[in-house]
Amino acid sequence: MRKKLLALATVGLLATVTMTACDGSDDSSDAGSGSGSGSGSGKARVGVILPDTKSSTRWANEDLKFLKAAFDAEKVPVEIVNAQGDRANFVKIGTDMVNSGVKVLIIANLDSDTGKEVLGKAKAKKIPTIDYDRLTLNGGADYYVSFDNERVGQLQASGLISCLNAKGVVNPVVAELNGSPTDNNATLFKAGYDSLLNPKYDQAFYTKGPDQSVPDWDNEEGGKIFAQMLSQQPKITGVLAANDGLAGAVIKVLRSKGLAGKVPVTGQDATLDGLQAVLAGEQCVTVYKKLEPEATAAAKLAIDLYKGNKPTTREQIKDPESGAYVPFVSLKPEPVFAADVKDVVADGFVDKAKLCAGKYAKFCTQHGIK
Repeated sequence: MRKKLLALATVGLLATVTMTACDGSDDSSDAGSGSGSGSGSGKARVGVILPDTKSSTRWANEDLKFLKAAFDAEKVPVEIVNAQGDRANFVKIGTDMVNSGVKVLIIANLDSDTGKEVLGKAKAKKIPTIDYDRLTLNGGADYYVSFDNERVGQLQASGLISCLNAKGVVNPVVAELNGSPTDNNATLFKAGYDSLLNPKYDQAFYTKGPDQSVPDWDNEEGGKIFAQMLSQQPKITGVLAANDGLAGAVIKVLRSKGLAGKVPVTGQDATLDGLQAVLAGEQCVTVYKKLEPEATAAAKLAIDLYKGNKPTTREQIKDPESGAYVPFVSLKPEPVFAADVKDVVADGFVDKAKLCAGKYAKFCTQHGIK
C-alpha cells in the first residue's frame, strides 16, 4: 500500500543551478556557494545535500524548488546545498552541516561510500537522517523516500517492447546503457528492466546487445560509450537507456547515423528534453516520477523530526548490504508515451511554452497539448 501524499502549496523561487537555498524562520533567504555549506551555519535547521546538476536537470531545478517550498510552507528553516558531483565536497558539506547545528539531515548520495560517511557523522551526533531518492547501502539512514525503482525499470522495458512491436521489429538487437554503477537506483532500474528483457533473450525472441554502465551518469561519457556500442554492433535496433540524459546522448549518436526515430530509445525523469524527444518520435518512452510529492514526503518527515516527533511509514525496504529494514515512503512512477505528455503538462511539471517552442510546436498540436 502506498500512502497518498498531500501536496503543500508551492511558493516562488528564483535560483541558479549552482546556488544553495538557505532559509531562516523569519522567511528571509540567503544564498551560499554550491561548493560550501552555505550561510546557515550555526542555525537550527534542516540540512539537505543534493548530488549534482549534470546527471539530470531535476537536481538543478525541481528538487530544489519543491523542497524549499515545502519547508517554507511550514516556516521550518532549511539549507539546501548541491555537491556538484564532487564526492570530497559532498563529505565536506555534510561535515559542515553536522558540526554547525542541523537538527535533521537529508541526503541524495553520489555513492554509498561517501553517503555512509556523512550519515555516520550525523549518527554520531544523534542527528536523524533521511535518504532521499537514493538508498545509501549500509548507511543506516533512519528513513528513505523514493520511487519503486524496480518498477521504473519495468516500465522502461515494457515501453521498449511496445515500441519494438509497433515497428514490427523481428528479433531486435537491444543495447543497454545503464546508470552509474555506484548508484543503487541504477542497480534497481536494471533489475527491473532485465526482469522483462532477460526472458526475451533466453527464448531468442530478442538478441542481447552491448550492456554497459555509465560512470556517474555522465551524459557525455554515455554518448561515447554508445558510439562504441554502435560501431561494434551496427544492427542495434533498440536501446534501453537508463534516463533521459543518457537517452539524449544516444539520440545524438543515432542522428549522426540517420537512425534517430528508427531505433526506439527509453529514458526516465520526464525532463524537458526527454519529453520533446518523445513528442518528436526520437524517444520511445520516458518515466514520470512526480517530484513534488517526493520532495513533500521527505520534507514532511524532516519537519516532524525537526519538531521532535517520530514519524511512521507504511512500508519498509531491506538494505541489501546490511540486511536492515529502513522505513520507506514509496511513490508510484508512470510511463509517458507521446499521447501522455499532455498529462505531464497539465500537472504543471513542465512549462508548455518551453516544451512547445520552435520545431516542437507542431508535435504539441498533434498530441493535443493546449
